[in-house]
Amino acid sequence: MTEFIEVPKGLDRVIVADTEIGDVRGEEGFYHYRQYNAVELARHCSFEQVWYLMTHGALPTRAQLAAFKERVAPHRALTPQLRELLPHLVGASPLDGLRTALSAACAARPMRPVLDIDEDARAEDALFACAVTPAVLTAMWRLGRGETPLDPRADLGYAANYLYMMTGEVPTAEAARAIEHYLILTIDHGFNASTFTARVIASTGADVGAALVGAIGALSGPLHGGAPARALDALDAIGGPDNIDAWIRGELEAGRRIMGFGHNVYKTEDPRSNHLREVATEFGGDIVDFSKTVERRVVEILAEVKPGRKLYTNVEFYAGVVMELSGVPRPMFTPTFTTSRVVGWSANILEQARDSKIIRPRARYVGAPPPQPVPEGGFED
Repeated sequence: MTEFIEVPKGLDRVIVADTEIGDVRGEEGFYHYRQYNAVELARHCSFEQVWYLMTHGALPTRAQLAAFKERVAPHRALTPQLRELLPHLVGASPLDGLRTALSAACAARPMRPVLDIDEDARAEDALFACAVTPAVLTAMWRLGRGETPLDPRADLGYAANYLYMMTGEVPTAEAARAIEHYLILTIDHGFNASTFTARVIASTGADVGAALVGAIGALSGPLHGGAPARALDALDAIGGPDNIDAWIRGELEAGRRIMGFGHNVYKTEDPRSNHLREVATEFGGDIVDFSKTVERRVVEILAEVKPGRKLYTNVEFYAGVVMELSGVPRPMFTPTFTTSRVVGWSANILEQARDSKIIRPRARYVGAPPPQPVPEGGFED
């Protein structure tokens, strides 16, 4: 008789793999990429440096970084196939469009199953997908507004190019660096739903593109990647300091979640939120002051209404503020998250591909007891 192992709903706290990519220590309010504190990487490194770290296992030398950028550069612009396809996707949500466009781009490359190629070929496929993702997202945004997609500029880094290709304007150094902080902070965050999805698909031996498209599908759910804009919408709904308490209590009494607060892993303050609060403070202004006031009162009221829960801001709350101040339109908040997380997904896909054991859990059947007799002719009376 087969022996089954009972696990918590949603695989909560279940260890499903070994990884060298990073970890989240929720009780401590700490997370890391490889051997480095992720927040410290955001403070001191460029996005490209951390990208290299995630896929190569170590921070690059100056020469290695220059060579890495040269490898990335040819993949940053739209392929002819994408230029032909993207106008047909105008009207779709950014993530829906990316899911379709990235699948097409990977098929046109063409990508082969990770089971059939060596590690260098897998890494090159991942590099292509990560490099082309911001070009796809910004092109769809511009096409939807009746504007011409822009090619990346050789003199701009990853974050600055992303803002440039989206807005058509070279961003200020402050805005580019603020978005770079956000992108670095969101590259990876443990075995969340989309990362786990990517690894499950990779475990079947499918190609890198298939695993990434699956991850995008998981991210499109509002409980995973849709909160930054919703958190900012909440600030708009509150309107001003005099309305804060009434709005918060009204939401809680109605049984609605306060978007941007609470996290499934962190039982203390989210280090990503703390750092983005600092980034927002460097911008300054009314929206930053208002955000801090709202944060303080939400935390106080949640402590009163839900004692012992330790609910604080998560990454989405100040992410929305930082992206708004950097010139990112709200419909592009979650897509912006995707341009960084695709790097973390790729690192996980490459790691999973080194171990070909397929991920194949079991479900417990709770339906009517089988076998029941099949009615004559297949019809119920």
